[in-house]
Amino acid sequence: MSGSPTDVLGGHRIVPVVVLDDPARADALGAALVAGGLPVAEATFRTPEAAAVLRRLAGNDALVVGAGTVLTARQVDEALEAGARFIVSPGLSASVVRRCQEAGVPVVPGISTPSEIMQALDLGLDTVKFFPAEANGGLPTIKALAAAFPQVRFMPTGGITVDTAPAYLAHPSVAAVGGSWMVAGDLLGEARWDEVTRRCAASTALYDSLQGATA
Repeated sequence: MSGSPTDVLGGHRIVPVVVLDDPARADALGAALVAGGLPVAEATFRTPEAAAVLRRLAGNDALVVGAGTVLTARQVDEALEAGARFIVSPGLSASVVRRCQEAGVPVVPGISTPSEIMQALDLGLDTVKFFPAEANGGLPTIKALAAAFPQVRFMPTGGITVDTAPAYLAHPSVAAVGGSWMVAGDLLGEARWDEVTRRCAASTALYDSLQGATA
């Protein structure tokens, strides 16, 4: 298992950030993501059932599933055992990054400062998660960071909505964005899978339209 984060995402530029505490709903969620044309999920390690949810999602061969909110090297191992194909962390942990590198799995650590970007570069990375994006100044901050670090690609996450995502996606330094608007907690809790599918389809249209505008 290897490759860059963007390679693993297979061209998809929006990553649904999933917080689900009921593994029994994972199959329906995965089917809804695939039906909406956005077969990607970052299953966060924020609930006791996170590994079980990830395992169920990863059982869908049409999905590319990663683990989010990974804080320790041990969680890296748990996520990989459950089928994760990429790892995302809210901050920059050298032990998490090195464990992922040893395992040959793409990792996207969270950063919010130039110093953290330099640490990521020292670890051999060129793609980082800008988190929490909106709370840290949003796109203007990314533009400033990108000017100093033109070799770095950003995956902003945190507070991004369907309305603000297009501006992020239009910036050349942004590889992808993470968001939860298409997998909001109320949708998952109420099993509104048709709405998940609809929002996924609308989300893919955001970057499809940008590609069309620049073609």
